[in-house]
Amino acid sequence: MEFLDFGHNNWLVATSFVVALVAGATGLSLTRDLSEKSLPQRRLAIALAAVALGGGIWSMHFVAMLGLKLPILFYYDAAITLASALIAILMVALALVLLHFTDRSRGIIVAAGAIVGAGILAMHYVGMAGMQLCEPVYTLQGVLGSSGLAIALCILAIGVAYNERSNRTIVIGTLCFGVAVFSVHFLAMAGTNFVALENIREFGPVISNEVMAVGVILSSFVIFGAFLWVGTTYLVPPPPTEMEKDGMDDVPSLDRPAPIRIPCERDGGKVFVAAPDVVFVRADGHYTQVYTLTDKYFCVWPITEAVKRLEPTGFLRVHRSYIVNPNKVARFERTKDKGQCTFGEADLPPVPVSRSNLKATQTAFG
Repeated sequence: MEFLDFGHNNWLVATSFVVALVAGATGLSLTRDLSEKSLPQRRLAIALAAVALGGGIWSMHFVAMLGLKLPILFYYDAAITLASALIAILMVALALVLLHFTDRSRGIIVAAGAIVGAGILAMHYVGMAGMQLCEPVYTLQGVLGSSGLAIALCILAIGVAYNERSNRTIVIGTLCFGVAVFSVHFLAMAGTNFVALENIREFGPVISNEVMAVGVILSSFVIFGAFLWVGTTYLVPPPPTEMEKDGMDDVPSLDRPAPIRIPCERDGGKVFVAAPDVVFVRADGHYTQVYTLTDKYFCVWPITEAVKRLEPTGFLRVHRSYIVNPNKVARFERTKDKGQCTFGEADLPPVPVSRSNLKATQTAFG
């Protein structure tokens, strides 16, 4: 078996890295602050982020492949090439669903990162299988090395980006994602040799490098356009409204925390409930129910997110499924190793106080 000599165009190598970075920034920015959006908005954002991240993996790979220099003419199988793009998008979508529709524990973050890493690998090797008149021959070291690097770097990228949803962690997560996609491709290529074939193994229509270049340019154009839109929509803060300006003129500029408003839904409409008006919040599966003195609302926040947002404002966690506003509690009763909070004349059910939270609750009301 005679292996072919090959090299790469340095400009296209650099361009492929930029494509990976832009795709990472777009996808990770699209999934920020989803807990404050309605369920249809969350689904749409996750779908768009999956296309951005998965499409970015595919685009990076084929930008780099356009820079591959071989001494023979070779083509691509269109069906296999399209399948490689779909694999990347679907596996990234699975990871995002885990991150945004389950309790985001450390295990979920590790699983999501591993799935994204596996998606990069699957996309790479399926995409390579689409080469015609040229067959890639892999080494065990190249396959194992690229596999370990893909999973480790993607777990790191997801862990950083989802540890704290801020511009800083999105930038660091983007760098980790870009490095993961880029380094996995070229580490796998370093462990790959090529041999010439005499015949085309037809599975689908055959496309040339020129046609592939047009497809890659179009996909990259869409990703860069999405990046510009995300940059202006999510990353640049909106200018203050006239009402906000008037308020700033009347009150001295101090480091005042903005009032928490809880995003809720009722009768198909969006409602923002001010935290001081809330009596208690109850877990409801992966979501919560928000109770005021007169109404009950559905909230897309899980109970862990509600605790994270409301405890700093004075709310008290009294049970793994409940947090209460102490200012609304009319009476706290203790019965042996449990307790309950009641709310006076309001037509509201009492809130249980669990044994593990009993001492802290008693201290707070004492």
